Amino acid sequence: MELILTKTIDTLGQEGELVNVKNGYGRNYLLPQGLAVMATKATIAQRDQNMAAIQARLDQERSGAEAMAKKLAGATVVIPMRVGEDDRLYGSVTSADLHERLQELGIEVDKRKIILEEPIKAIGVETVAYKAGYQVKAEFQVEVVDVNAKEKEAQEAAAPAESEAAPAEEAEAPEAAETPEAPESEEAATE
Repeated sequence: MELILTKTIDTLGQEGELVNVKNGYGRNYLLPQGLAVMATKATIAQRDQNMAAIQARLDQERSGAEAMAKKLAGATVVIPMRVGEDDRLYGSVTSADLHERLQELGIEVDKRKIILEEPIKAIGVETVAYKAGYQVKAEFQVEVVDVNAKEKEAQEAAAPAESEAAPAEEAEAPEAAETPEAPESEEAATE
């Protein structure tokens, strides 16, 4: 079945292309969704007349996708998460989390175009792909950190200070222990 695509389909082709597909795919999906029209002499002639406008629109989409790819290429997204044993996360980082964080950074993306094979479930740095447009991909870094890392570092820094203070307290403790014994012996002597 020959069809003319009315929208770009990643796995099939760009808008305005003449493609051959199986009958069921064309009749049951492409035509009802408005993604393609039947290739007749009239539609082919109309496509040829509109080819300049179609090409201009495709060039504009490609330049927008390339601009988005450049914007994302140098980005590092830091996501704080709660961490349990063995640096495993409570929950996971999904494309929705990445989408939300990118919006906070001022980068508008479509969360359906974030290519995350499986949710991130451990702390560390991972490279994530973003399909910016037809045949244009960008990669950006995602750093998952422990939300309590600063608190843990502060506790670890305080722990050596406490261990140094502990011997000083122990040296003072025997003197304190001797003073209560003296009154007890006086009480025993008075009885």
